[in-house]
Amino acid sequence: MLPSATASATARPALVAVAHGSRDPRAVRTVTALLDRVRELRPGLDVRLGHIELNEPLLGDTLAALPDGTPAVLVPLLLSRGYHVKHDLPQAAAAMPGGADVRIARPLGPHPLLAEALADRLAEAGWRPGDGTSGSAGVVLASAGSRDPDSAEDTRRMAWMLAERLGGVPVVAAYASALAPTVPAAVKALEARGRHRIAVASYFAAPGLFATRSAAAAPWIAAEPLGTHPALARLLLHRYDEAQALPRAAQAARRLELSAA
Repeated sequence: MLPSATASATARPALVAVAHGSRDPRAVRTVTALLDRVRELRPGLDVRLGHIELNEPLLGDTLAALPDGTPAVLVPLLLSRGYHVKHDLPQAAAAMPGGADVRIARPLGPHPLLAEALADRLAEAGWRPGDGTSGSAGVVLASAGSRDPDSAEDTRRMAWMLAERLGGVPVVAAYASALAPTVPAAVKALEARGRHRIAVASYFAAPGLFATRSAAAAPWIAAEPLGTHPALARLLLHRYDEAQALPRAAQAARRLELSAA
């Protein structure tokens, strides 16, 4: 029997992680494992997954499966602002019947926890502490890319955070689609600056076509996507807590702002 809307209104909101979706079967497995980490960090929290496209469950189906009146926080497994955050998520929240309290968290990036995860992935691939101050090393931060200028701004800020984390080494934001520079072009730009030991940091939440193509362009080492890194699980809960703590009026204003962007 489903709980009443009154009872559900006092319940802890469900965390609905919103992934983009991918034809690469590794993506679903990775996201599922990441959410298992989130559940380990916050036992008893209702953690669910919804995809924007390509994979099941789709976000609309995940929201429809919530008990009537259950509050929820949509936490995008997306690394910057863009169309999905500004349009798809507000539309999904607005479609919920019965006036359910559905909040939208900020995208994961940019954030220092992502710099931690990116640096660790580079270390796993062979990056050493001394590379951060080497005159010959450089990093390309490979991301999906978006025509939304806010998305590009977020990615450039993340490149700056990673550079700081690595000790000041040049980090160039590059894109697998929609924007310039591409990863190969960013590699050439660093080479023109005398940087010949160039690593590619994979600024992707999970494996997929763009991550694979970006790694193939690395002249030295290529890091794995963020995947199930513990910092990513902590960041998901941080974004959830932020959205849950935001006063309802402020959340409504934020959703309106997203929809109008």
